[in-house]
Amino acid sequence: MINLFRLKDNRSKMWKIVMIAVMLVLVVTGSVLFKYYQDIFSRNIDLGDEEITYLYIPTNASQADVISLLKEKGYLKNAASLEWVMEKKNYAKHIHSGRFEIKNGICNNELVDLLRSGIQSPLNLTFNNTRTVEDFAGKIANQIEADSLSILTLLKDQSKIKKYGFETHTILAMFIPNTYQVYWNMSAEKFADKMHKEYSRYWNAERLKKAESIGLSPIEVSTLASIVDEETIKNDEKARVAGVYVNRLKRGIKLDADPTLKFAWGDFTMRRVLNKHKKIKSPYNTYKYGGLPPGPIRQASISGLNSVLNCENHKYIYFCASPEFNGYHIFAKSLREHNQNARKYQRALTQRGIMK
Repeated sequence: MINLFRLKDNRSKMWKIVMIAVMLVLVVTGSVLFKYYQDIFSRNIDLGDEEITYLYIPTNASQADVISLLKEKGYLKNAASLEWVMEKKNYAKHIHSGRFEIKNGICNNELVDLLRSGIQSPLNLTFNNTRTVEDFAGKIANQIEADSLSILTLLKDQSKIKKYGFETHTILAMFIPNTYQVYWNMSAEKFADKMHKEYSRYWNAERLKKAESIGLSPIEVSTLASIVDEETIKNDEKARVAGVYVNRLKRGIKLDADPTLKFAWGDFTMRRVLNKHKKIKSPYNTYKYGGLPPGPIRQASISGLNSVLNCENHKYIYFCASPEFNGYHIFAKSLREHNQNARKYQRALTQRGIMK
């Protein structure tokens, strides 16, 4: 005879075992799901007091490289969880180089989605006051991924820059000093392409008409502006200085510009130009050769370019530095008047012990 009480008791024990097993499965599953949730959605980037930072991923970087970059900066709380999410989202096949804006407290899921998207944060690239192509290449390389050698090599390669309408001795004129929005991971070639577009935008119909009215091409305007920039630091007299040189060009008078001699000698620290300096055999010696030199002696500033395009209409043919050393110049219409002014300045130099 079946013992109903024992059967019920056995069923009760089995039910308890099943319930315990179910509970264990739920706990384990919950723990696993919670772990996955944490790996995917928990805050894994800690920037401290900063709200945002920028991650610079170089061209041809690997997944391990990206993780290393975050670890080196001290931003990453849990590298293993990020790596797991990257693998699940196949990030290794979707790595983009560039400059990415990273927000404080971002989770792995958001971070990987951002990096996979390739949506970069542009930067403001600025340049001015550059004397040589070498200096220019260095300034640009400090702001974008392309190194100075690749930039310099491009700018000195006549076969590559001829498409822009420039030669190696005029290429600085293509870069109009300003602030431009660019992407960090641009190559030297993309940078040059971008700057040529900006150059074409700068030389609009109005500026081209002004250049034509004074008988100069855009490159010649840049060349003259570079001399004006070296002649004076006073923006309020640049248009007058430019007017002197335009007058000399129109009359076929040599420019006699000291800055071009300094360029020819490769010494911009020279404070006193002597007769021996004027004998140098160089196409940049405007005491020896008429007209403008072959190209800019530095990167012309916006104020320099504007001073040439809007040069003063006057009758001055000469100018020399003021003997008061106030940064300004004294202008003259005749050689006699100029010689008098020049002697005063030379005496002031001697009195101050400036002999070269």
